[in-house]
Amino acid sequence: MTRYQAYQGNQVEGAGPLGLVLLTYEALYKSLARAHMAIEAGDLAAEADHTSRSMEAIIELSSSLNMEEGGEIAKDLSSLYLYMMNRLTEGLCSCSTEHVDEVMRLTQELREGWLGLSSRQQTAPDVSQPAADAQIRVAA
Repeated sequence: MTRYQAYQGNQVEGAGPLGLVLLTYEALYKSLARAHMAIEAGDLAAEADHTSRSMEAIIELSSSLNMEEGGEIAKDLSSLYLYMMNRLTEGLCSCSTEHVDEVMRLTQELREGWLGLSSRQQTAPDVSQPAADAQIRVAA
């Protein structure tokens, strides 16, 4: 195991539920950026590989939703994740970055929202049950 892999492992192990969501958004964004570059380079195999990794991250985000306690927000996120998956699927091998760029914009907006929630939680340490815990669950 390289030092970088060990660092990544420590990052995941030390992250709470909200931290894991943020890490997943970062992985999603990086995979989308790589898919974008592969499309521009005309490398269909790399595009498919990075798009597949992007979809895995979206599936992870979707499966972490707590539909029972998350209410309307969890339902809306689920619908948005499905839309993102459909856009990526529709655009595969189209030689256009339009679909990837759209999902990248959505990913960035969602990540910024979760970052805002994270910063609010850090400034209010006396909250015993953060809102994020009601909307997400982490599989051990």
